[in-house]
Amino acid sequence: MSEKIEGRNAVIEAFRSGRCVDRLYIQDGCQDGPVRSILREAKKTDALIEYVSKDRLRQLSETGNHQGVIAVIAAYEYALVEDILKKAEDKQEDPFVFLLDNIEDPHNLGAIIRTANLAGAHGVIIPKRRAAGLTAVVAKTSAGALNYTPVARVTNLVSTMEELKKKGMWFVCADMDGEPMYRQNLTGPIGVVIGNEGAGVSRLVKENCDFTASIPVKGEIDSLNASVAAGVLAYEIVRQRDFK
Repeated sequence: MSEKIEGRNAVIEAFRSGRCVDRLYIQDGCQDGPVRSILREAKKTDALIEYVSKDRLRQLSETGNHQGVIAVIAAYEYALVEDILKKAEDKQEDPFVFLLDNIEDPHNLGAIIRTANLAGAHGVIIPKRRAAGLTAVVAKTSAGALNYTPVARVTNLVSTMEELKKKGMWFVCADMDGEPMYRQNLTGPIGVVIGNEGAGVSRLVKENCDFTASIPVKGEIDSLNASVAAGVLAYEIVRQRDFK
């Protein structure tokens, strides 16, 4: 379970004390002074703010005394994209990054972070909205990888990709309609884009990739789980980098 802080005083103190709040849920229609104070504090941070119905807030509450606000605390601090690039620079390696387009299952996110660490990736980038954050489930599934692999959360994936391209990175999108990964050159400063469990990579993100790579499949179903696809593609990159 993620750590939740409920009630107006407790939530505002969490912000003021510097706790890493992943998400702030506010009951629709709450606009009084204490709630506005909480919002002011939240907007100074990277917390995702969501307005929800009274019934939804009741479902989220573990104490029954939420007073219209619930904060979900991140299990780990988020890094900056610059921290990921600095890690590659310190190791004198070409940057190797995973960029996750709206991965919503925390088990998939944790598994990808674990794979990223084992494959030698320098970090993982996730979007702020419509995606799993660094919850306790993610931390547990990563099997300790979150202690070593930085995860940055950004407002806009496409803008982040554009900035990284200016720094020499290029992006490969995992897509079943792409060219087989064994025919691709996956060396150099690379970002691997993995899409949502159901919808895949969104159109704008896909358009900003330099090319797409498919994973050959031989069975009757036509796609792999997101975290499995990330692992297969990651180790083709390892093979090309280290054993070519």
